[in-house]
Amino acid sequence: MSPVARTRIKICGLTREADVRAAVDAGADAVGFVLYANSPRAVDAARAAELARGLPPFVTPVLLFVNPADAEVAQALALLPSATLQFHGDETATDCVRWAAGRPWVRAARIPVDPAIPYDLLDFMHAHRLATGILVDTLSPGYGGSGLTFPWSRIPPDVDCHLVLSGGLTAANVAEGVRLLAPRVRSLAVDVSSGVEAIDATGATRKGIKDARKMQQFVAAVRAADARRQT
Repeated sequence: MSPVARTRIKICGLTREADVRAAVDAGADAVGFVLYANSPRAVDAARAAELARGLPPFVTPVLLFVNPADAEVAQALALLPSATLQFHGDETATDCVRWAAGRPWVRAARIPVDPAIPYDLLDFMHAHRLATGILVDTLSPGYGGSGLTFPWSRIPPDVDCHLVLSGGLTAANVAEGVRLLAPRVRSLAVDVSSGVEAIDATGATRKGIKDARKMQQFVAAVRAADARRQT
């Protein structure tokens, strides 16, 4: 039996050095910084560079943009030239290729929760066929980070791309996502943000503040799912 491909893990929406260290210690392959001012998890490019400064080799910084200006992308890449770019808004494929300038980039597909609303993921993939990967997230007014899960049945049965599953993932449901989707795609990664955030005394999510224990549980759930696929 050939070995099963390892599911890659990105933890996104980091705003504190302690959370970056905890994500790395938990076993994340990539950490994401949101360069979108309207997000409650937003940091600017200079802050993202500070947060990424302590990353060890082979843990990838990812810069998330939403409908950026040319100057915004250029400034961020001047500070973090080794970053992977993630385009999460309404960017055209032409813009993504131009901004990335040969660097790896991921394009987010925002999929409606309501199955009655049509969405052609294969058509979207074709339009962005030069992307390193396609990230599937839940359609929401805030361009992600909603904590909502879209129906995974909306992913076609055979997707010839590197797929990143996002949208409402937690340690409780990510193993099922890996089980269902890993066999359908060229490779699978998972991307979590709200699902590993801290909770305050009122029970509200502290957006942008991560919980080290939740990150450890999330990574452990993914690794356990990979191990079950080996058997």
